[in-house]
Amino acid sequence: MNLLEKLNADDRFANGAGVRIVELKEGYARTEMTVNERHLNGGGVCQGGAVYTLADLAFAAVANSHGILTLGVSNTITFLHSARLGDVLTAECSETFDHHRLPYCDVKVTNQDGDLIATMTALGYRLKKDIEFESLM
Repeated sequence: MNLLEKLNADDRFANGAGVRIVELKEGYARTEMTVNERHLNGGGVCQGGAVYTLADLAFAAVANSHGILTLGVSNTITFLHSARLGDVLTAECSETFDHHRLPYCDVKVTNQDGDLIATMTALGYRLKKDIEFESLM
């Protein structure tokens, strides 16, 4: 099983939220989610936790692409624009610093029109545990 398939299957929370990894290479990942009724908050726009989950799965893919189990320890998200029902959101994560213990990434979330919805910085912690997978994609 490749890492993309493994994370899409094993991250049950993201899977349940409709978030999927669609592209993965070392140091880069792209995730997607279509905003539907279950993602809406009381104000009628996409709940911030759904946007965060989209960004976090992209970070998880990048941080774990080196084959070492990596968990997020400090992620800061800034919401810049509301996402609405029917929007197709994409999160693109790029590895900014591949530290052997504390990798750092930047994530941008956009909608189908290219509008910037949110940005996130993410810091991970690499455990002393390998992740087994055949390839990234």
